[in-house]
Amino acid sequence: MKIIFPYLVLFCVFAASAELIKTADIRIRDPFIVADQSTQSYYMYAQAANRAGSDFKGVEVYTSKDLQNWNPPKPVLKLRNPEKIRFVWAPEVHAYNGKYYLFVTLTYHKKLLEKKPIDEKSWPPMNRRGTHIYVSESLEGSFKPVKKGPHTPAGWMALDGTLHIEDGTPYMIFCHEWVQTIDGTMDVVELQDDLAAPVGKPKLLFKASDAPGSIKDPKRGKVTDGCFLYRSPKSDRLFMIWSTHIPGKGYCIVLTHSESGKVCGPWNEQRVIYRKNGGHGMIFKTFDGKLMVALHQPNNSPDERLHLHELVDKGDELEIR
Repeated sequence: MKIIFPYLVLFCVFAASAELIKTADIRIRDPFIVADQSTQSYYMYAQAANRAGSDFKGVEVYTSKDLQNWNPPKPVLKLRNPEKIRFVWAPEVHAYNGKYYLFVTLTYHKKLLEKKPIDEKSWPPMNRRGTHIYVSESLEGSFKPVKKGPHTPAGWMALDGTLHIEDGTPYMIFCHEWVQTIDGTMDVVELQDDLAAPVGKPKLLFKASDAPGSIKDPKRGKVTDGCFLYRSPKSDRLFMIWSTHIPGKGYCIVLTHSESGKVCGPWNEQRVIYRKNGGHGMIFKTFDGKLMVALHQPNNSPDERLHLHELVDKGDELEIR
């Protein structure tokens, strides 16, 4: 027994490590990472359809200790009536008031009744699309809906909702889809304290055409995509990163900041800070204190992978290294 036991230990260690998945082997769009201090683990959320062979529609989570080796994904949200859903996009999880809230964009097979903004056969279909919010006591789910239907307006093609807390009040910032508006917009709506429903109507923050070098043709779609807010502890400046397509720069990340320091803006000095055919970024801090941007790159299916870049907070600027 004294001879066999060490070999059993080695076998178990090898078997456990063999199950880990390298970052380069995980196809993922719109990555969102939560650094959980209590477990010293990173939780990365992904739409299940990213993974070949997934057998459900919804959201799953990968966990890691080092951002390089990941445990196989576990389901955190299995959608009811999956036959009604066409796409699941951009899941992200936020801790709020002792619970965890999952924001995710669902596109339905059902079409909107209104006509396309441009009478072209190549224009994308007008499917119902909106950001829904789910809640759980755990980062590993399972997540349950906080209300029936989306938190974005029912008649809008909306996506990529994210949570922002300001002076104790929760807000959702989201994108109004270019497919419906031609010039996509970034909007904000106040939420109830328990995030159960929106309060009032959304407010326009800015348009995709505000990005430097954006598409000028009024009949070509201009994208707003993947917003995330970050307040600098150095300057208290409120920043937003978001993604779009710009001629000559491709799919990229744009940085802007709120002149008032409040979520309602105005949002000024739009500038491109990442232009390597990647985007839909989010910001988090590693356990050793490094500020990071997580994004997917390239923006071509099925080659999308998680890319991590150190983010430098200069107070008046953010710089991706």
